[in-house]
Amino acid sequence: MASHTARTPPGREVTAQRLQTSSARQFYDPDVDIDWAAPLHPDKFFVPEQLVTLYGTELWAGMSQRQRLELSKQEMINTVSVGIWFETILMQLLMRLAYRGDPTSEHVQYAYTEVAEECRHSTMFAKLITKAGGRPYRQHPRWYLIGHTLPFVLRGPSMWAATLMGEEVFDVLQRDTMRDESLQPIVRAVMRIHVTEEARHVRYAREDLLRTLETSRRVEREFARYVAAQGAMLLATSLTRSAQYRRAGLDPRQARAQAWANPHHREVKRHGAERVVTFLSEAGLIGGSTERVWRRSGLLG
Repeated sequence: MASHTARTPPGREVTAQRLQTSSARQFYDPDVDIDWAAPLHPDKFFVPEQLVTLYGTELWAGMSQRQRLELSKQEMINTVSVGIWFETILMQLLMRLAYRGDPTSEHVQYAYTEVAEECRHSTMFAKLITKAGGRPYRQHPRWYLIGHTLPFVLRGPSMWAATLMGEEVFDVLQRDTMRDESLQPIVRAVMRIHVTEEARHVRYAREDLLRTLETSRRVEREFARYVAAQGAMLLATSLTRSAQYRRAGLDPRQARAQAWANPHHREVKRHGAERVVTFLSEAGLIGGSTERVWRRSGLLG
């Protein structure tokens, strides 16, 4: 693979104009493009069976099919709940970028476009939780407090590093989900919309990360490294949230311990993170003391 840092990305205005055109051509309205009235299938998983965190464990072997289906539902609800939390922070970051920028520029106008798409995504995720008959998961109070401060703290490389950590891992796993024809059709429909539009968001973030790194100071690059590593750990712990096991009728301490130690789940995490790990490594944002955090998270092989 050619190094991402070996090329200079197109200018901001060129990229933003292309993304604006793509957004106009491939626009989705979840209220119209998803059949929310369609019934759920009683025997279909909500995420691919092999992506469930306990898949392959001793606990999984002793679960009934009904318990496995319920756990897949709770893990789907947990994932989109994290997505809503992250996208709400991202929208604030983009609006602050736009507030400081030139509203006549293509770059700022695409920021507004992305905010509009993220609004629809968050609404779509919320509707999916309701359709599944579940309740959203809430972040730990510490992370809610941190989430309040991030829009005021993250700038330049750290903003885009955080954005990619919140987008790319879930994007890979959602691509696996939308391709699985054995799943709940409504889940696949939601993931297809999110993946299609998220591809533009990833490109916007990747290219601006590379641009901002070119003029950043060392302290800014080190902070971006730290932010990316903390994002990796947050993702890893969020995927094995104790509450999702409790709601599925399992002992949360036993289930979380088995999930965290599960070699198959660790491989799923590495699979989800492989693309962003490669990109951030080539951009010089994984290394030094932060590499240990990445390895503890299980996202780095």
